[in-house]
Amino acid sequence: MKFTGKYSLKEIAELIDCKYVGDPEFPVQGMNEIHVVTPGDIVFVDHLKYYDKALESAATIILINKEVECPEGKALLISDDPFRDFNKLTKHFNPFQLANLMVADSAEIGEGTVLQPNVFVGNNAKIGKNCLIHAGVNIGDNCIIGDNVIIHSGTVLGGDAFYYKKRETGFDKLLSGGRVVVQDNVEIGSNNSIDRGVTGDTIIGEGSKLDNLIQIGHDTVIGKKCLIASQVGIAGCVVVEDNVTIWGQVGIRSDITIATGTVLMAQCGVSKDTVPNTTYWGTPFGEVRTKLKEYAAIKRLPEIVKTFK
Repeated sequence: MKFTGKYSLKEIAELIDCKYVGDPEFPVQGMNEIHVVTPGDIVFVDHLKYYDKALESAATIILINKEVECPEGKALLISDDPFRDFNKLTKHFNPFQLANLMVADSAEIGEGTVLQPNVFVGNNAKIGKNCLIHAGVNIGDNCIIGDNVIIHSGTVLGGDAFYYKKRETGFDKLLSGGRVVVQDNVEIGSNNSIDRGVTGDTIIGEGSKLDNLIQIGHDTVIGKKCLIASQVGIAGCVVVEDNVTIWGQVGIRSDITIATGTVLMAQCGVSKDTVPNTTYWGTPFGEVRTKLKEYAAIKRLPEIVKTFK
């Protein structure tokens, strides 16, 4: 999430009432999660395990809960609770906006686009030309829909990220300030749930087709011309490259890459990056021919055991 105005390190520190290390006029241009940060961004870190990753990332302002040596060319915001203060910044720069109409006055609807009854279109959302949005679709604030897109009934674009911090008192929610971006010529089936990014974009690439009952987590990027069948669950921060086919009931863990041309057979449990143009099956998943050989060998175990008696 990039800020619309110019802000200094000192101004940001005053917003969240914390100490800082660096030039008071050090420029702050936005805030993002670590996988999408660029120079000028704030990234937060509150666990020793990830200190180095945050300090060495592209972010130039690190919101951290320990006084450490500041890397050259960067600045620090020293907070006793970076998670809390990251939420404060989200509230300040992207506050909740009340919806008063089914289609917000600030929304933009392209020529030739049809909205069926009970479609909700949030504040500052944009829908391109010649789209068909079926009854009961919910398009949240700031979502971007391209041209020639079809979205079937019951789908929600722009729900909050499933992102919580466990505390003694319960779970604290990381606020979502990102968007969902659906590119041209996409079709999305009924009752899909596509969460917006925490600070960046969840993207559905041009020409991709999604079946019914699919969950796509925050900040996930689906490439071009992908085919995703029903009951697939994709966690947050996943990259699905172009021309990927995902069959029914596949589950994909967070922060991995599904390489170009991958085929995931039904009910795969995907726990790591895939190799381009390879077909996978099973849980734990593996290359399909290897998994079938393993399965055939397992079926022979009773016969093999008899030979040792």
